[in-house]
Amino acid sequence: MWTKALSLTLAMLALPAMSETRLIMAEEEGCMWCARWNEEIGPIYPKTPEGRAAPLQRLDVHDPLPAELQFDRSLHFTPTFVLMVDGVEASRIEGYPGEDFFWGLLGQMLIAAAVPVSQ
Repeated sequence: MWTKALSLTLAMLALPAMSETRLIMAEEEGCMWCARWNEEIGPIYPKTPEGRAAPLQRLDVHDPLPAELQFDRSLHFTPTFVLMVDGVEASRIEGYPGEDFFWGLLGQMLIAAAVPVSQ
């Protein structure tokens, strides 16, 4: 019994670790560009391949940053979208450039970070 459990544990350790990827959205109340993103992208984002590859996590730009996340620099502008891979910033979009540009920029960020996006 112990041998089987030990074998299973060793086999699991040999598997490549799955990285945790998420898209942080820094926002604030009254931000018209945040509201526009929420209207144009918000409802569909979790249903897209990009949304499944990098689930959205919202942060208020005025709140303390979560200790488990390592940002390259402070968050000042809203909205700011930060692609985090294993808790470390991979890239960011400051501001909301509109629906067409947002998807293209996010796609480039995911490619640069080698995040698999399945259709």
